[in-house]
Amino acid sequence: MISIRFLCIGAIAAAALAAAPVCAEQSPRALPAPRFDETAQAGGLETAVLSGGCFWGMQGVFEHVKGVHQVLSGYAGGQPGTAHYEMVSTGTTGNAETVKILFDPREITYGELLRIYFSVAHDPTELNFQGPDQGTQYRSDIWTTNDLQKHVAVAYIQQLGAQHAFGAPIVTRVDAFRGFYPAEAYHQDYLIHNPDAPYIVFNDLPKIAALKRLYPTYYREVPVTVGP
Repeated sequence: MISIRFLCIGAIAAAALAAAPVCAEQSPRALPAPRFDETAQAGGLETAVLSGGCFWGMQGVFEHVKGVHQVLSGYAGGQPGTAHYEMVSTGTTGNAETVKILFDPREITYGELLRIYFSVAHDPTELNFQGPDQGTQYRSDIWTTNDLQKHVAVAYIQQLGAQHAFGAPIVTRVDAFRGFYPAEAYHQDYLIHNPDAPYIVFNDLPKIAALKRLYPTYYREVPVTVGP
């Protein structure tokens, strides 16, 4: 099955590029810092696992974040035997397009990564879709690897909800991490290798511009990459 994102190429994408942005994710706003967060301590790198729509854009955004050492595109939520792009794209495997982020908590905390995740990387009010991409494989989901991450994520969602940070309820799930399966090689660093692709130009480059505008202290011009 061909993902709906490829249907944006050609006349449809050209029309979209000429139109005014209509997706909430293309009009991101700065969010308040988490009131409850981890304390940055020496002790090595940590891992954050996040789902929020197409992994091309998610990976592209976090590769531009200071303190991030690597971002892998992949799948989470289903079985490893179905963690293949063609199968995941059917929306029947339970897997979601996901990124695995290796970061240094002395440079950026888990809560600050979630701040970027909610405000720049995707729209947490869209249930089982993001922009043009439809299906449970594009759901908003935080995969926590320990109790502290769970507490930070749940507390931040409650904080944003109480402050009415969005015009609609946050639908992001918080689930225990059950495994991550790297995506096919051609998906890694896709945004970097295909910056002129209509899908990337319309859906993802504005997110990186928003990261630079809203969180300049966390933005780095040269992204970290999976490959050379």
